[in-house]
Amino acid sequence: HAMRRITGSLKAVPCIGDGDTGYGNAVNAKRTVAGYARAGLAGIMIEDQVSPKRCGHTQGKAVVDRAAATARVRAAVDAARETAGSADDAIVVMARTDAGADILFVEAPRSVEELRRVCSEASGVPHMANLLQGGLTPVLSQSELAELGFKLAAYPLDLLNATIAAQRRTLEALKATGQPSPGDTLPFGELTAFVGFDEYNAEAERYSTGE
Repeated sequence: HAMRRITGSLKAVPCIGDGDTGYGNAVNAKRTVAGYARAGLAGIMIEDQVSPKRCGHTQGKAVVDRAAATARVRAAVDAARETAGSADDAIVVMARTDAGADILFVEAPRSVEELRRVCSEASGVPHMANLLQGGLTPVLSQSELAELGFKLAAYPLDLLNATIAAQRRTLEALKATGQPSPGDTLPFGELTAFVGFDEYNAEAERYSTGE
């Protein structure tokens, strides 16, 4: 239900969902991918880690063996194709093992040379880079990533970090002055438009009975 609400609010903007480890064995992964596809996700990432998985930029990571990882991705790809009306409509499978996945994601390369090696040694398929401020991977510009061979970049913590920083500033300002910090608030009209009031009101007017 949450995924349907997200994809519905995004409308025409594609959304990639984190499918974790597929939540079990290959059969579970297949069911997970089918569910994500039915919810309207454009893509899903399947991990090769053991469960419970960890952020790739933290300590204590462990991956399943190659056979299990490959089976998991093969099942994910099968689910994507089986739930789609056509190959062009299939949910995109992103994975860390090349078993037919549409996009490859090798987590936490530690240098530019390692990033380059990832793309050169697994050519012929799009690659995604995962960029965290303070993480293990060098944060490069889009043009630098493209030159290395990457087609996609994720910035999973930047919005969260910005939100926390803005909330801290706002709380401090409210405590000190009773007013939010100037750069961290929107005019009320802009806020209501952003959350959909204008669209809702237009629809309500369309079906108004004049009462």
